[in-house]
Amino acid sequence: MSKNNTHRAPQSSQETKVSAPKKKAVGLEAVQKSIQQMGRYMDMPKALKASLKMNQKGGFDCPGCAWPDPEDERSSIGEYCENGIKALVEEATKNRANPSFFEKHSVQDLAALSDFELGKSGRITHPMYLAKGASHYRPIEWKQAYALINQHLKSCDSPDEAVFYTSGRTSNEAAFLYGAFVRAFGTNNLPDCSNMCHESSGSALSNTVGIGKGSVKLEDLHQADLIIILGQNPGTNHPRMLNALEKNKMNGGKIVVVNPLKEAGLMHYTNPQKPFKILSGGVSLADEYVQVKVNGDMGFLKAILYKLHQLEKKGEDIYDKDFIKEYTEGFEAYSDQIGQIDYEKCLIESGITDEQIDRVVHLIQQNKKIIACWAMGLTQHKNGVATIQEVVNLLLLKGSIGKPGAGTCPVRGHSNVQGDRTMGIWEKMPEAYHQRLSKAFNIDSPRHHGYDTVESIKAMYENKVKVFFAMGGNFLSAAPDTDITAQGLQNCDLTVHVSTKPNRSHLVHGSEALILPCRGRTEIDEQKSGYQFVSVENSMGQVHSSKGVLPPISEHLKSEINIVCEMADEVLGTSDMDWLQFGDDYDKIRDKIEEVIPGFDQYNQRIRTDTGFYLPNPARDRSFTKTGKAKFTVNALTDNQLESHQYTLMTLRSHDQYNTTIYGLDDRYRGIKNGRKIIFMNMSDMQKQGLGELDLVHVHSYFQGEKRSIYSFKVVPYDIPSGCLAAYFPEANPLVAINNVADISNTPASKRIIVEIEKI
Repeated sequence: MSKNNTHRAPQSSQETKVSAPKKKAVGLEAVQKSIQQMGRYMDMPKALKASLKMNQKGGFDCPGCAWPDPEDERSSIGEYCENGIKALVEEATKNRANPSFFEKHSVQDLAALSDFELGKSGRITHPMYLAKGASHYRPIEWKQAYALINQHLKSCDSPDEAVFYTSGRTSNEAAFLYGAFVRAFGTNNLPDCSNMCHESSGSALSNTVGIGKGSVKLEDLHQADLIIILGQNPGTNHPRMLNALEKNKMNGGKIVVVNPLKEAGLMHYTNPQKPFKILSGGVSLADEYVQVKVNGDMGFLKAILYKLHQLEKKGEDIYDKDFIKEYTEGFEAYSDQIGQIDYEKCLIESGITDEQIDRVVHLIQQNKKIIACWAMGLTQHKNGVATIQEVVNLLLLKGSIGKPGAGTCPVRGHSNVQGDRTMGIWEKMPEAYHQRLSKAFNIDSPRHHGYDTVESIKAMYENKVKVFFAMGGNFLSAAPDTDITAQGLQNCDLTVHVSTKPNRSHLVHGSEALILPCRGRTEIDEQKSGYQFVSVENSMGQVHSSKGVLPPISEHLKSEINIVCEMADEVLGTSDMDWLQFGDDYDKIRDKIEEVIPGFDQYNQRIRTDTGFYLPNPARDRSFTKTGKAKFTVNALTDNQLESHQYTLMTLRSHDQYNTTIYGLDDRYRGIKNGRKIIFMNMSDMQKQGLGELDLVHVHSYFQGEKRSIYSFKVVPYDIPSGCLAAYFPEANPLVAINNVADISNTPASKRIIVEIEKI
């Protein structure tokens, strides 16, 4: 097949329609949409059975986001959101991508499907193999698949010629065992989705407060005086977070939103499980909605901090001086720098008026329990680490870390993406981990750092990698610089994807390719020792169990754990470790986790409690970095000035989407029906360009002398700052240059792409 025509998804030929954006989120319409999804793609009895066990004690964890479940009472109606139902339906669909499906459709045929159509093809029922030069995937026996993997891994001149990617959906047990196998094989090439999403959070928080995770629990959001939400859209990406924000408002809390686009889920919430809330119209959320320019967050934060500094100098009681003295270091250098900041430049960079800055400063001045929440709107910038460190500076000034109702809250995306990192899925784990892993598995765990995601793409593109193995996910669609990523995958001798459903990464492959179908979260997992469960870690460091309730859709599926165990047995057959034992009894994996990972004492006992347990979090206890002190940092103000013909484009999700999975072609809250090749644009900018609603444009980005383009996108007027644009990913990912990354974290800078618009 051609190497250049399968990696960019075609679009629907139906007409795109635009209406006014919504001003309220959720409500009865979300319930209606959820029921429609279940009725269309699932057998309704199975859908109801599964929905009543999702996110419940003793049930299974939603395969969507990592938002925590309440520790006390959970809704008997349903502890889930609209997008949780869409994730459930996507996994437990009645559609099947069986051998006859792959026999009927060639790789080229499948490439002609949109991402939505491809995903709706159904669950993969058998392991599938694409031979060199073949046009169709065909069934393969599991033993043959493992033998092929072994053959290719053994043909590598070095273990570092293999890359092992991990999706955030993978359980603790599977991730831990996968990481152990990869290191037993001899490499640390373990890129994961964290590299592309929250690596900047981990880098910033590790440097300032000593742990790369947030410091708050769910109940802290209920108790906070003030919640600041930056670069995040919970109404689409973490809808259950809206419950916590509603409780905060009912308790008298205030909310400041910092986001370039006006989003319904940040303005008004109607709780569908509370009839009175529906009748009363719900609750208004944002007390201040700060529409910064794209990447204007640093300017906004610096302006706030400068004003607070000036008030403190005038004798106002702004800072928590006792906290600063006892628990922090670096305050003097920080104070000197912030006192000399160019305030007018901060206003220009942020796009915010002095009057609105004053209103936010007043809220911060009046409140002592402050939580800062953020997501990829902060992390995916060149200065992402620095901006998050500036958020920490603000919290440290107010003593708002390590006490109830206050702290850091990076809101993670995919369920268990944080747990995978805890389990050792990282290309540069510390020495103590390697020592414990080596002892537990009787191996010599390699110490040299491996490739992260961006480095893996470059290595594949440069023909330094022979085998690419993905434990879940849709690597091609998730990664930046789509053309470079596609060519890198095609340069491999073998690509392997552990998957539940067809995705575009299966169509852009190495000389040979395998798809290994696995069981999902919803499905019963019975092994030799009986029914099994796995565990996950939510966005706030709580570990709990997950146990499926539906029969597997095919007898040919294996759990991710079985796949790792049987692959390890094939590849490492001469080792002293009996890998197959772990697939028979998952308790044995948890025993090994207890040996290797701190905080998992008595793992098998504690994980069997209703709500699991919290991992140690020094920042909650005000025991910060190695010095015991949290660090103030000095971070430079950005300079985001553009030429007159340029715009700054950010990528985002639609409401009918979770990560790279497309649930539908609408974006209900933003008023889009049947459209994904969309450019959101300020009306005044459209008028300057002579553009009308739904006019077609090409978009070009330029980085380090290289031009990248996306074609025939429809312009939609939207409430976004002038000079700023927004477009959906993965459609806009080809514009993200592989070298356009965040300082320190190496995260793709997908939220700030300098582009030009060409009217067709």
